[in-house]
Amino acid sequence: MNTKYIIVAGGVISGVGKGVATASIGKILKEYGFKTTAIKIDPYINVDAGTLRPTEHGEVWVTDDGGEIDQDLGNYERLLGTTISKINNITTGQVYHSVIQKERAGKFLGKTVQFIPHIPNEILERLKVASNNFDFALVEIGGTIGDYENIPFLFAAKSLERQIGEKNVLYILITYLPIPSHIKEMKTKPTQQAIKSLSEHGIFPDIILCRAREPLDDVRKKKIEIYANIQSEFVISSPDISTLYRIPLNFEKEKLGTKILKKFGIKKRKKWHFKHWEELVRNIENPPKTVKVALVGKYLDIGDYSLKDVYISINEALIHAGANLGAGVETEWINSKFIENKKFKLKDLSSFDGIIIPGGFGETGVEGKISAIEYARKQKIPFLGLCLGLQLAVIEFARNTCGLTGANSTEINPSTRYPIIDILPAQKKLIENDKFGGSMRLGTYAAVLKENSRILSLYKKTGRLLKDKEQLKEMLGKKEQRFRIGRTPIGKNTILERHRHRYEVSPDFIHFLEDSGLIISGYHTRLDDVNLTEFIEINNHPFFVATQAHPEFKSFLEEPSPLFTGLIEACIKRHKKRK
Repeated sequence: MNTKYIIVAGGVISGVGKGVATASIGKILKEYGFKTTAIKIDPYINVDAGTLRPTEHGEVWVTDDGGEIDQDLGNYERLLGTTISKINNITTGQVYHSVIQKERAGKFLGKTVQFIPHIPNEILERLKVASNNFDFALVEIGGTIGDYENIPFLFAAKSLERQIGEKNVLYILITYLPIPSHIKEMKTKPTQQAIKSLSEHGIFPDIILCRAREPLDDVRKKKIEIYANIQSEFVISSPDISTLYRIPLNFEKEKLGTKILKKFGIKKRKKWHFKHWEELVRNIENPPKTVKVALVGKYLDIGDYSLKDVYISINEALIHAGANLGAGVETEWINSKFIENKKFKLKDLSSFDGIIIPGGFGETGVEGKISAIEYARKQKIPFLGLCLGLQLAVIEFARNTCGLTGANSTEINPSTRYPIIDILPAQKKLIENDKFGGSMRLGTYAAVLKENSRILSLYKKTGRLLKDKEQLKEMLGKKEQRFRIGRTPIGKNTILERHRHRYEVSPDFIHFLEDSGLIISGYHTRLDDVNLTEFIEINNHPFFVATQAHPEFKSFLEEPSPLFTGLIEACIKRHKKRK
C-alpha cells in the first residue's frame, strides 16, 4: 500500500508528551503488522542537536548512523523497538542549509529562490525519503501551533495532503487541559484556541489527544467535540501515568489504533498480543523489590530547577533492566560538584546499591566523579561508567593503583605529566578548524570482546551477541559503513554500540594499566591498526565495568542493555546482603 502519513502537532504548551504519544501510536501500528516509522521535525535553526547545551535542550540522542538528534527520537526507538536513521530528524537549519547549497550549486537553473515553493518542497522531499518503503510514517512537528517557526512545516503538511490525497493523511492534535488550583476545574479554552490556530493553516484535526492531570470527563469531551466539529469517539483522554510504557496499553484500551485504521479505511494485519509488554509494565509500576542507584552527573542544575532529561536514556535503560529482572530502580541524581565542595559526603554513597558515572564534556565536576569512582572501587559498590565514566575510571585507576600521580585527560589538564586520556590527532585538527558540529566519533562502532570476560558473558546471556552479528552483516555490505567496523576482527565476539566522544584512552599507557590489574575487555581497531579501548573491568569486585560507548542508546523494554542488566543484577545481590 502507499505510505500513509500521520501528522502530530501540539497545542497550548510544549513538553506535554507529543513524542511518547507519537511513539506509542507507532508501537500499536507496528504490532498490528504494519511497517512503521516516525519522523521528528525540530523548528530550531541548528542543523542538529549536537551543539545544544544539555541543560537547555535535554539529552542528545545518537543514532546508529551518527546523527545527533532531539531526545524524542530515543522514545521512538525505545517504544518501536527498532533503530531509526538520522534522516528521520528534520530541522529548519537543515532545510535552509540544503536549499542555499543547491542555489549556490546552480541546481535551480537561475530561478528566483523563495520561501514558497522551495522551502516546503525541501521539507516534502526529506519526508518522502525518510518514509520510503514504510506503510505508516508518523510525523511529529516540534513546538506548538502558533509558533512562527512551525509555519513552513504546516504548509508542507498541507501540500503533502494535496499531492497524495487527503485519504492518505491524518492529523492528530495533542493538547493540554489545565486544572487551575484556585478553581479546580479542567479548562478547555486553551484547546479551543489551539484548534482555531491549526484551522488558520487549513488543517482540521481528525483526532484530538487530551493531555491532563486527570481523565477527561464527558462535559469537557462534549465541548471539544462541538468546537472541533468531530465525533466524540475521536476525542481521546490521555491522563498522566507513572510510566510511558503504559501509554500504548491505554491507547489500545481506547481503541485508538483501530480508530486510526478506520479513518484510513484499512484493517489490521494481525492482533497485538501484549501479555509480555503488560507484565513488564506491571513490574515497573509495582516492582516486587527495589534497588537504589546513584547517578553522579553534572548537567543537573538550570537556575532554580533540576533537569533530569539530560540523562533520560540512562534512566530508561535502568527501568528496562529492572523490569526484566523483577526489580524497581530508584535513581537518585547526585551533582558531582557537590562532592567536590563537600555538600555531599562520599560515605553517603554506601547507602546505594549501585553507582553510575555518565558521559559529559569539560572539567566541571570531574574530580567529584573521580572521587565517587574511587569510593565505588574500594568499597566494592557495583559501578558502571559510560563514555566519560570510562575515561575517569581509567584516570582513577592510574592515579591510585598504577602510582601515576596527577594522571589526567588532556581535555581537563593539557599539560598533565601522564596524559592517560588524549584526543585523537584527527579530532584535534577538526577543533583547530572550528568544526565542532557532527565531527566527533559518532554512531555505532564495532568492538571485539575478550574471551572469558564478564562483559562477553553479559552480551551472550542477553542475546545481543547474535543480534549484533546480523547487523554486522548488513554493515559489511555497505562501503560507507566500513570505517565503523575498521579492522576490528569480525568473529563470534564482535558487538556494536553507539558512541559520542572525541577523547580516547591513550594506547601508550595500556601496558601500565594492564600490569596493575585493569582488564581491557573490549577494543575497536581503526583502519590505521590502532586499538581503541572500548570496555574495561576489574576482578575481585561485585561489578566494576565501564565502556567508552553509550549502551543506553540501544536499550529497549523487551531487550534491555547487557551492561545495565549486569549492573542491576549486581545491585539486587548487594541489596539482599545489605538487608
